[in-house]
Amino acid sequence: MKKTLLCVALAAASFGAAAQGQVNVICSVQADWCNMIATVYARTTGVKINLALKGSGEALAQLVAEKDNPKTDVWFGGTGDPHLQAAEQGLTLEYKSPTLAQLYPWAQQQAQQSGYRTVGIYSGPLGFGYNTELLKKKKMAVPRSWADLLKPEYKGDIQVANPASSGTAYTMIATLVQLMGEDKAFEYLKGLHKNVGQYTRSGTGPIKAVARGETAVSISFIHDAPQEKMQGFPVETVTPSEGTGAEIGSMSIVKGARNLDQAKKFYEWALTPQAQQFGAATKQFQLPSNKGTPVDANVPDFKKIKMIDYDYKKYGASTERRRLIARWEKDVNSLPR
Repeated sequence: MKKTLLCVALAAASFGAAAQGQVNVICSVQADWCNMIATVYARTTGVKINLALKGSGEALAQLVAEKDNPKTDVWFGGTGDPHLQAAEQGLTLEYKSPTLAQLYPWAQQQAQQSGYRTVGIYSGPLGFGYNTELLKKKKMAVPRSWADLLKPEYKGDIQVANPASSGTAYTMIATLVQLMGEDKAFEYLKGLHKNVGQYTRSGTGPIKAVARGETAVSISFIHDAPQEKMQGFPVETVTPSEGTGAEIGSMSIVKGARNLDQAKKFYEWALTPQAQQFGAATKQFQLPSNKGTPVDANVPDFKKIKMIDYDYKKYGASTERRRLIARWEKDVNSLPR
């Protein structure tokens, strides 16, 4: 692994120069990934990255709060819906990267739908994580469908994030609405609520709880599981048989960025195959958006997963997100468990 990281870092050094300056980045991927990006970029360019680690929901809230006096230059990673909302609200800058042609169509579409105010940098499917030892101990079957999660045997043994703070959980709601229709989806969410032991703040919290035997099942992006498994935890994943959605992790330059030139340079660097290898190098296994990036064997194979035709534009709109989350708070989260 050290050799791999060194090679990636040396490749990244081709962008390096004795540059000076800084760039303020909100990073909404895993901490190890964020820290490696910051370290390698600083060492190879001479530009300091001031890093703030926040979930995508929190990141959007910060950009809204700072609208009149932005302190952030670039928002890197996190589910794409909040990035689209930031674009819609004029919080991010229109910037058409010359690298776009090198990206997969889904990443280019994310840019086009936002008016080139964001771009796709990775994608990953939503599914279930489960603790094999805990399921065996409790004599519970592996959940293989959305319907399975409503079974009484899972009561108190499912974790999912809170959609008000987590893009992962909002992706779940939007997926179910598109899969079932809104009213049926909310009836489903009410049933699921009875079996949820905890709504976590972040989208990665539930899979970590599964890994450590704190809960049997999580609703998570399945690319978050291999890292836990590599640490020796008894974690496996499955995607629901009815179909599922996927996130398009995105990146945006903040409108009014104080360090705009450096923000654009970081943005371009982050779209290169060299930089996009840092995800897998830090055991994060989303599908990178640059077609030239080597794909790790642990990255989920989308061809083997039943995917819905997720409407990123509709469900990335601020009004739709607010409405669905408000309905979830009123109709679901207010209920006893």
